[in-house]
Amino acid sequence: MSDAGGLADWRRAPNIAGDPATYELENEAIARDGRLDEALRAVGPWDGLTLLDIGCGTGFWLPRYADTARRVVGIEPDPELLPLAVERCGALTHVEVRHGSAEHLGLDDDSVDLAHARFAYFFGPGAERGLREVERVLAPGGALIVVDNSRSGGDFARLLDAATAGNAADDPIETDRWWAERGAERHEVRGGWRAASRSELEAILRIEFAGQVVDDFMADHDGSSLTYHFAVYEWRP
Repeated sequence: MSDAGGLADWRRAPNIAGDPATYELENEAIARDGRLDEALRAVGPWDGLTLLDIGCGTGFWLPRYADTARRVVGIEPDPELLPLAVERCGALTHVEVRHGSAEHLGLDDDSVDLAHARFAYFFGPGAERGLREVERVLAPGGALIVVDNSRSGGDFARLLDAATAGNAADDPIETDRWWAERGAERHEVRGGWRAASRSELEAILRIEFAGQVVDDFMADHDGSSLTYHFAVYEWRP
């Protein structure tokens, strides 16, 4: 597909771009559970810092960062999601939302204390240029925190295994190796989703996985929550 606005490293994310409203419910489910945010604060607190959210989507997390951060910058490549993030943060004077991508952040050198990338899969094997761009904008002592899926356990890992069976390109071991070679520390976080209802959980799953995968899971799963292990990579250049 063609790039947007010259951002050749951008590829449309079908889950959030295909259904932003349901993806909001997914973010709410993660926030409601709370364990991932608690772990992120333990790995890299952002109180009083300048925080960069790479691939901020509709800006769901930006106001939450802004509660205690000195300044928050959201970068989003999708021209359809970008206005939603701008609108959400319009009244927050210390939050800025900009068009850009991992390889084209458009920020000054040494201008960011902490960079986050939540489920924005442009870091891992083949993303060396993006990592160099993040290194450029990080101030001395700064860090990049990347949230990815862990296949070590939990309901979500079971769904991923069913969805990617036979896909040789899906290699979490290689992703771990790539980060380890760059000196990143990997944190295993046990968290989950807490949807508001069972029907909401099913709707969230249907923007992430094929119908039969969701059908099989829901037939064998009770309640409106699921367990989810996260791989959090902490990289300090």
